[in-house]
Amino acid sequence: MSQASHIVAKSPRAFWTIKRRDQVAGTLFIAPQLIGIIVFVLIPLGLVFWYSLHEWNVLANSFKFVGSANYKMLLADPALPEVLTATGIFSAGLVIFNMSLALLIAVLLNQKLWGIVVFRTLFFSPVVVSLVAWTIVWSFLLQNNGGINAVLQTMGIEGPNWLRNPGTAMFSIIVVQVFKNVGLNMILFLAALQGVPKELYEAARVDGASAFKQFRRITLPLISPTILLTSIITIVGSLQVFAQIAVLTQGGPGMSTTVLVYYLYQQAFQFHFFGYGATLSIMLFIIVAVLTFAQWQLRKRIVFYEN
Repeated sequence: MSQASHIVAKSPRAFWTIKRRDQVAGTLFIAPQLIGIIVFVLIPLGLVFWYSLHEWNVLANSFKFVGSANYKMLLADPALPEVLTATGIFSAGLVIFNMSLALLIAVLLNQKLWGIVVFRTLFFSPVVVSLVAWTIVWSFLLQNNGGINAVLQTMGIEGPNWLRNPGTAMFSIIVVQVFKNVGLNMILFLAALQGVPKELYEAARVDGASAFKQFRRITLPLISPTILLTSIITIVGSLQVFAQIAVLTQGGPGMSTTVLVYYLYQQAFQFHFFGYGATLSIMLFIIVAVLTFAQWQLRKRIVFYEN
């Protein structure tokens, strides 16, 4: 007697599974950010590199492929060392003064004193003020017959022409920028300080640790992730400063305050060398990327993570 074969019919697997629904939902959530990065970051970056391989003169309506000629011009540019020196001085001065002052103010404002909220608001308020308006006000204050020299004159001190003297122009711009953005780093440091456990300070005081040792051994290690974040933000921001230079000194006197971004602007939009301007912007992108990567690598040595 032949045995009947039993065919087990497999039910078709459902296409719209929970896993696929989660994947589609996740894709939809990240799609706006991904599209924004592609449209406003990757495509412009690719176009800038493409433009750097061309000689583009808008006035003559010419767009000519020149290959690496702009990069050879970059290496032979006699003004570039002075521009990079001014950029380095400005960035170093801004980072040192901004972060030091922000940390000092944050430590002072972390105390439980009467009216401390007013001072926090006072130091943060320049951050939300219009950058151009802030810079114009300082341009009047720093003039030869401006408010700062008027105050110095009452004390019998003859103030210099701050924005027209090569020895004081860069310092003046650094001070203006520090006062403008110190409040942002102050808020970040203040938030980090308030997250440090008070028990650690109490234990350190019991062991006889001085205030300086507490700051060095407890405060700095525990807020080191915030220090890394603020240093990256401040350095990247210092390499992108333009409005202050344009309003206060226009890169002068001479080229003492001509930083890389302002030099890029001059080449592209004043002299109409758009191809060479694109080459300078590629160099700026590489500098920012290298510095950010170096800081990120340093986190393994200088940043303390509690977990």
